[in-house]
Amino acid sequence: MITQPTPQPTGMIAVQAASAEVVGKVLSGKNLDRVLEADLAKLSRTIKLSPNERAAIHSISFDTLRHYGLLAAQLDLLLTQPINDPPVRHLLLVALSQLQFSKAAPHAIVDHAVSAAEAIGFGRAKPLLNAVLRNYLRAPEKFARERLTSQEAQFDFPRWWIERVKKEQPANWEAVLLSARSHPPMCLRVNTKRVTPADYVAILAKQGVAAYHVFGQAVMLEKPIGVNELPGFREGQVSVQDVGAQLAAILLAPAAGSSVLDACAAPGGKTGHILEMAVEVPALNLLAIDSDRRRLTRVDDNLTRLGLRAQLKTADASKPDEWWDGKLFDRILLDVPCSGSGVTRRHPDIKWIRRETDIFALARQQARLLSVLWSCLNIGGRLLYATCSVFRAENQDIVEQFLRKTPGARQLNFAEMLPVGVEHGAAIPALSEGQLLPNNVHDGFFYALLEKTG
Repeated sequence: MITQPTPQPTGMIAVQAASAEVVGKVLSGKNLDRVLEADLAKLSRTIKLSPNERAAIHSISFDTLRHYGLLAAQLDLLLTQPINDPPVRHLLLVALSQLQFSKAAPHAIVDHAVSAAEAIGFGRAKPLLNAVLRNYLRAPEKFARERLTSQEAQFDFPRWWIERVKKEQPANWEAVLLSARSHPPMCLRVNTKRVTPADYVAILAKQGVAAYHVFGQAVMLEKPIGVNELPGFREGQVSVQDVGAQLAAILLAPAAGSSVLDACAAPGGKTGHILEMAVEVPALNLLAIDSDRRRLTRVDDNLTRLGLRAQLKTADASKPDEWWDGKLFDRILLDVPCSGSGVTRRHPDIKWIRRETDIFALARQQARLLSVLWSCLNIGGRLLYATCSVFRAENQDIVEQFLRKTPGARQLNFAEMLPVGVEHGAAIPALSEGQLLPNNVHDGFFYALLEKTG
């Protein structure tokens, strides 16, 4: 008997199957963006995906991981016994996510999930998927978040993460955790060499896109739109960059004729911002390095689009003997590799692939980078230590330890350099010990501006 090959799924069945595979790979420890890029490219070689279908895979994968704590708890309640086949579990998680966070018709979601089970080679699980999903639909209120007791279900974070934020941010811990459940705001950085923020807001308004000027070069959209829909994007008039991330170049503030090192530069958002500000800083000499050659290519692409130039070098910032010519820098931006705990609404995979032990390993790397690159800084020069983390072990603790053992280093008080507020009542709060907590305006960042006095 000749076994017929399983036909390649198409349409929303393919979307569900692909989303479940993406979620499974992330939960096994892989990076969401890289998995999506690789899987969509692979899928496109076998079937023709429409732009809407590609967007759906992206959206469903993000929603499932964003709410994974809730979905996993719901699924455990719906099951009478554990599922031995991970792909089936991942498909159920995806379908539950769609039932709660998409606008698709519930009956279509269930039907597609059942068909997707057969498409991925688990036809025997069709009755299980049908029963579980229809049981949920009969009484969804039984599985509402407020009726679930586990902290993971309440906040969509691992327990260790919740406890750490509680301890370190006792007054704000719930707001910090809940911010990751929302979709991130879309903020732009206007290239003032090409257009003013006010003029760009007017350009957007003519296209029916509501936006407002926040501060500096930052313009906030009321609703996100596709990058290719942004007027002047390809011509370098504007870039996408979080409000909080735009503080880096402002705080670094290179003077005329400065030599600047952007360590760990990829993907180059802050690199571009420093150079855009150099319209009033002639003869700025900027070296951008990153250990990942592929990611450094993105820096080059971004600078080319913006019409900017810098010296780019693939190098390990912790080994200056391999890339440094010995000439001291006036400014150093040290945007260290970190947990990414301040940007989890943009990267929900971080919550589930990080382990608490990772924080301490990262802290050792961060402390080494700060110590090594300090030797590359000129007397009177400034180094901006930056992370997109909300954990003290990567932030205040690193800086405090460094200051204790480093004569001639002092931390500047730069709270007075920040804007006090923006339109619509939203505000950029003063940095408490350098920490910017995520809210509805910006992501979470940490900044420490250090000056070498001797």
